[in-house]
Amino acid sequence: MIGKTIATAITALFALTAAAAAQSPTRIKQFDAWGAYSYNSGNSKVCYVLSVPTAKNPADVDHGDIFFLVSQRPGQNISYEPQAMMGYPLKEASKVEVDVDGNKFTLFTRGNSAWVENAAQEPQLVAAMRGGSTMTVKATSRRGTATSYSYSLKGVTAALNQINSCN
Repeated sequence: MIGKTIATAITALFALTAAAAAQSPTRIKQFDAWGAYSYNSGNSKVCYVLSVPTAKNPADVDHGDIFFLVSQRPGQNISYEPQAMMGYPLKEASKVEVDVDGNKFTLFTRGNSAWVENAAQEPQLVAAMRGGSTMTVKATSRRGTATSYSYSLKGVTAALNQINSCN
């Protein structure tokens, strides 16, 4: 089930990055709930780890494809950048809250995505993910619906280690 859902999420992610990507993403390896992937973008390589939620709330709405990823883009000097991607537009100027076992991080939104508000906290979020067991992402849709997603962090450390030498 998770494998099929991740494959769907990868298809959605590729659709969003197709303009920048020279080729389709390649799955490097699956580590429990997290997969490691790469693709070429111009003269550089992009690597990322990705997972899909184990639970979506409220249960009675269409969430679309939801996933959380952490990317490495050495050609752009970007290392371990966390990002939440939703299957719907987020409320303009809203914040997304990420909670990893009680450690909370605030993300800013644009369109259907969210990134860590204070870039200096990106390594702290990634470290929390490496040491954590569960992650919750809370967001508000453009329509005002409060949503919440639960992620397993099982396998995230191995997946992040896999993309450590992305080049």
